[in-house]
Amino acid sequence: MKTPNAFLGSLPTTIFTTMSQLAMAHGAINLGQGFPDTEGPAELIDAAAEALKDGRNQYAPLTGLPELREAVARANRRDYGLDIDPATEVIVTSGATEALAVSLMALIEPGDEVVLIEPLYDTYLPVLRLLGAVPRCVRVEAPDWHLPEDALRAAFSAKTKLILLNSPMNPSGKVFSQQELDLIASLVLEHDCYALCDEVYEHLTFGVKHIPLMTRPGMRERAIRIGSAGKSFSVTGWKIGYITACPALTAVIAKAHQIIAFSSAPNLQRAVAKGLDLGEPFFTTLSDSLRARRDLFAEGLHALGFPTLPADGSYFVVADISAHANGRDDVAFCRDLVIESGVAAIPVSAFYDPQGAEPPRHLIRFAFCKTEAVLTEALDRLGRHFSPQEG
Repeated sequence: MKTPNAFLGSLPTTIFTTMSQLAMAHGAINLGQGFPDTEGPAELIDAAAEALKDGRNQYAPLTGLPELREAVARANRRDYGLDIDPATEVIVTSGATEALAVSLMALIEPGDEVVLIEPLYDTYLPVLRLLGAVPRCVRVEAPDWHLPEDALRAAFSAKTKLILLNSPMNPSGKVFSQQELDLIASLVLEHDCYALCDEVYEHLTFGVKHIPLMTRPGMRERAIRIGSAGKSFSVTGWKIGYITACPALTAVIAKAHQIIAFSSAPNLQRAVAKGLDLGEPFFTTLSDSLRARRDLFAEGLHALGFPTLPADGSYFVVADISAHANGRDDVAFCRDLVIESGVAAIPVSAFYDPQGAEPPRHLIRFAFCKTEAVLTEALDRLGRHFSPQEG
């Protein structure tokens, strides 16, 4: 019998699935996967429920319901001063992951090179390789997640089709500065390529402001901006994403979206439209709440001998296990952490290209987007097993 797709068949079970299954088997607190343990805003849940009863449950338009596309355009203007045409420059997708996939399908030809910044979200590389792209990875380095200019410049070439930029960044929590964005923009212009911008954590920043690359000089026609209702409104199961790009790009992206998903649940689209109009007060409250939980958990980790790295955005904080590793790498440490302490985390080495240079093996990622009670219980469990004097 002929074999299925060899590349997909070769992919291992993701570390996220592995650690979640291990956490379930051992009754551990799962701080591995990045999803909140509370519901999103009640008004959005109610709006989604009511929208199921209004007789509009058939296919939504290919590019999304007009009310959501208009809300995305209003949010772009309100938050970033971007003047977006909702009719021609917005596409609603089944989550940000689909948005990434169809945007890459619309831009990539086999053999094109794509610049990525490690550590990176684990979906990027498999999709790129399925499309025949050649990844060129550049690392931001711990402990301050510095972006090395020389290495970034060297990654670009005449074959570069795009850079895939994630800011705020998973897993590091890095939020790229205006200076860094202007460097990236200059390289995009110099090499006549595009920028695909994964900005799903755009509203989840702490003490710094997220700046879309699309707002920088020369980027309006070259950048594709991706947002996520799941992250912005703590409803990750809804899988509603949205793309903002110029008409020349959305026209091609829409063709890829048509053959992958075509449309997304109309009741959820209408609820997300209401959510986007909640505006700055809602997002400020959300980010302040997450910042308090980040600080609670990071301070607790530090007291137990796990220094944490800067995390200016997202759901995640990265901790250094060196004082407690006792010769174990991050993968072995995370497995033992579940079994011995009852807390699940993710080894940061999982966020690097397995075909690239050796990744750091002394860092693990925790998701702090949980209630304070859950985070406190996790710290208590860790405290029963570790002490700051170890190592």
